[in-house]
Amino acid sequence: FANTAWAFATAGVEAPRFFDAIAKAAQSRLGEFNPQDFANTAWAIAAARVDAPGLFDAIAVAAQPRLYEFDPQTLANTVWAFATAGVDAPGLFDAIAVAAQPRLGHFSTQNLANTAWAFACCDWKKPEFFVALADVTAERLDSLSHKNLSQLYLVSLHFRVEWPEASFPLSQYHRRLKSAYQHLESQPSRLQRDVAVALDRVGWTHVFEYVTAEGLSLDMAQPATKRAVEVDGPCHFAKNPASKTNVVNGSTRFKSRLLRRLGWDVVHVPFFEWDRLETPA
Repeated sequence: FANTAWAFATAGVEAPRFFDAIAKAAQSRLGEFNPQDFANTAWAIAAARVDAPGLFDAIAVAAQPRLYEFDPQTLANTVWAFATAGVDAPGLFDAIAVAAQPRLGHFSTQNLANTAWAFACCDWKKPEFFVALADVTAERLDSLSHKNLSQLYLVSLHFRVEWPEASFPLSQYHRRLKSAYQHLESQPSRLQRDVAVALDRVGWTHVFEYVTAEGLSLDMAQPATKRAVEVDGPCHFAKNPASKTNVVNGSTRFKSRLLRRLGWDVVHVPFFEWDRLETPA
């Protein structure tokens, strides 16, 4: 199960029913899984953007008492998968933080960035673990990719929003991290432009592609009132093939939470609701 799911997800194969079947079949076989099987299966389902809460809940229960078997990569991949899928598993994250902290020096730079991002994405409330992660990461910042630096910017922003008076080891690299984050921001989509035109027609004046002082982009915004509209395409959701519903993924929830805590009132326009309209305006 694990290797097949990982191979399909790594190849970018769009096969939601296949991944859904894998997720359901794997739940009854978790007792046979080793740490890499747990991590690879969770990673594959999350990367394929398939909503499988039953599988993630089962993995959280089955993996937790066996975390002493996990190496740094399987720990990092597991928390990344749960965070990306938007699955809350506080007990598992508690246990992984305890298991990971003494071994952070053995984490690769990518594992450090993925782990820090995952805990921030899940709105982790214990600053000590972030500080420990940042201490180790700061020593190896030059070996991080733009994507990893971008992840760390969001971690840094999360820390600043949650604990504004506390010292964070990555604060001195704020400009560098912010630059990496903005460098990776996506281009406006056709759907986004259609929604902007519709808003113009109904008289909702706005700034298109507004960037906040913190570097977060908003599709359409009224900076003076801190009101905004975000257009959420398919990449913002995990798909449940059985119910044919769309569930907001972890990274979108993370950004939305940061914006709320920074004082923004954001309305989301999901692609599937827009598509149901007979005309674009």
